[in-house]
Amino acid sequence: MLELSNCLARLGYRVDILTRRFEGQPANERVSDRVRILRFPCGGKGFIPKEILCHSIPEWVSNARRFITSKKLRCAFINSHYWDAGLAGQALAHHLGIPHIHTPHSIGGWKRNNMDGDPEELEQTYNFRHRIREEKVVYDECDVLVATTPQQRDILTNGDYDVPPDKIRVIPPGYDDTRFFPVSLATRQVLKQELDIEGRVILALGRMAKNKGYDLLLRAMRPVFKRVDDARLLLAVGSTEPTEDEARQIEELKQLAEELGIRDRVLFRDYIPDEYLADYYRAADVFALSSRYEPFGMTAVEAMACGTPAVITTEGGLWEQVVWGREALYANPFDPESFGHVAATVLMYPRVRDQLAKFGSQKARLRFTWTGVAQQLLRVLQSMELPATEDSVDGLNRTTPSASRLEVEEEPCKEHAYS
Repeated sequence: MLELSNCLARLGYRVDILTRRFEGQPANERVSDRVRILRFPCGGKGFIPKEILCHSIPEWVSNARRFITSKKLRCAFINSHYWDAGLAGQALAHHLGIPHIHTPHSIGGWKRNNMDGDPEELEQTYNFRHRIREEKVVYDECDVLVATTPQQRDILTNGDYDVPPDKIRVIPPGYDDTRFFPVSLATRQVLKQELDIEGRVILALGRMAKNKGYDLLLRAMRPVFKRVDDARLLLAVGSTEPTEDEARQIEELKQLAEELGIRDRVLFRDYIPDEYLADYYRAADVFALSSRYEPFGMTAVEAMACGTPAVITTEGGLWEQVVWGREALYANPFDPESFGHVAATVLMYPRVRDQLAKFGSQKARLRFTWTGVAQQLLRVLQSMELPATEDSVDGLNRTTPSASRLEVEEEPCKEHAYS
C-alpha cells in the first residue's frame, strides 16, 4: 500500500509503513520526506509463508512496540491490510491505545468455500481453521472494518464472521493514475510491434494460481477463434521466482491448449515487470479476468484505466460496480462458451470496443484512484473524530505488520503483486 501512504503524505500526514525484516533487508528505508519503511524481525531471518506467519506475529509486535515507545512516536491511528497484518495492527493498537482500521482484502472463509480440492489438503496448505478464527478476533476488535466491495461487505456480515453492518465501510482498492492511463490508437499499434504481438489480442495476466481460472479462459477461446480469424490469447502468468508447483501448472495450461487444438494461437509470456505492465494493457484489445473467485480484480481496473475494454468474472466483487455494456462486460467463467462469445463481441464490433474504452477509463479515474481511496479513508477518520494533525500521523500498510499514521503490511510473497 505504498501508493496509499504516498497519497496520505501529500494530504499532510507523516506515514510509517511497518513490516517484517528478513533476508538482509535494511531496518529503515526512506521513501519520501513524509513516508518511511520500518522493518522489525520475527521468526528468524528467512522467508515465512503467509499461511504460518501468524505464529511469529507476537514477537514482531513486541519489537515494533519497543521501537515506538523508545522513540516516543505519537500515532493517530493504525491502518492494517490482510489478516496477518490485522493481528499485528490490533495488538499494537491495543498497546498504544489508538484506533485501528483494518482492510481484509482476502477473506479466509470465502476463499475456503470457493476453492476446489480435497478439504483436508486445502486445510494443510492454507491453514484455514486457524486463519478464520484469528480473522474473527480482528474483525470483532478493530474500530472500523473496510470492505473493498459490497459483496465482501455481505460476506463479512454473515456466515463465519457476523460483523455488525454499521462497523463496515466500503472503500475499493486503488490504482496509480500516473502510470495507468489511455494512449492514442497509433501508440497502441506501436506498442504491439515493440512487444511482438500480432492480431487482435485478449490479455490475461497475474500470478499462477488455480483460482485465477486460466484453464477456463483457454476453454473460452474456441468460440473466439472461430469468430475472429486473427484473434490471439496472451497469457502472462507466473512470478519472479517460479516454484515447482507454478512451473507444473503452466505446463498443464500448455498441454490443455494442445488438447483444445489452439496452441498455435496462445502466446505464453513470463512474469511482466512493473515498468512494462501498463504497455501490455495498452497493447491488448481486450483484458480478460476469468477468476473462479476474485475478491476485487485490480488488474481489470488497471486495464480499464489504460483504455482497454475488460471482460470480467461474475465470481467476484468488481462486476457489481460497473455498468454492463458501457464500462465493462462480464460473464461467468464457469460457462466458457458464454465467456468466449462476450470477449469475441468486443473484438468484432468497434462501437462496442470504443464505448467500453472511453467509459471504462472514466469509471476507473472516477472511482478507483489512490487519491480517491485516501480521501475516503480520511472521511472515515473524520467520522470517528480522530486528530489529523501533521505531527500526529504515521501509518501501518501491507507486507506483515506496518505503524506513526501506522500502516501494517503482510509478509510479501515472492511473486508479482497482481490482484
